[in-house]
Amino acid sequence: MSVEKEFIDIRERSFSFAVRVVKLCQFLEKNTEISRNLIRQLLNAGTSIGANLEEGQARQSKPDFISKNAIALKEARETNYWLRLILATNEFAEKIKVGVEDLRDESMEIAKVVGAIIVSAKKDS
Repeated sequence: MSVEKEFIDIRERSFSFAVRVVKLCQFLEKNTEISRNLIRQLLNAGTSIGANLEEGQARQSKPDFISKNAIALKEARETNYWLRLILATNEFAEKIKVGVEDLRDESMEIAKVVGAIIVSAKKDS
């Protein structure tokens, strides 16, 4: 798969991921005692992935593209951290727990794809 094809796919994937993160944060705020600060951290990191990938699409140069993707990678890893923390410090009904675990796993899959895009872009430099 070409870097350009991977990039288009990961942008859509990260958008769908962000939608799920927003919905989870809305649920957590209304139905749990989880700190608003923690929810906000998750919301910021989880929605920033796609925003940085979109910014990378409008790159001014190859280094700019790599930089924006590197930020997206960091945000994906940070999102994974917040999801792991939420899972480790809260009790959820099984359906909710499975959904949060799925998001946690998806954050790492997104990170792997973005990491591969960065490596490929650096090779093409």
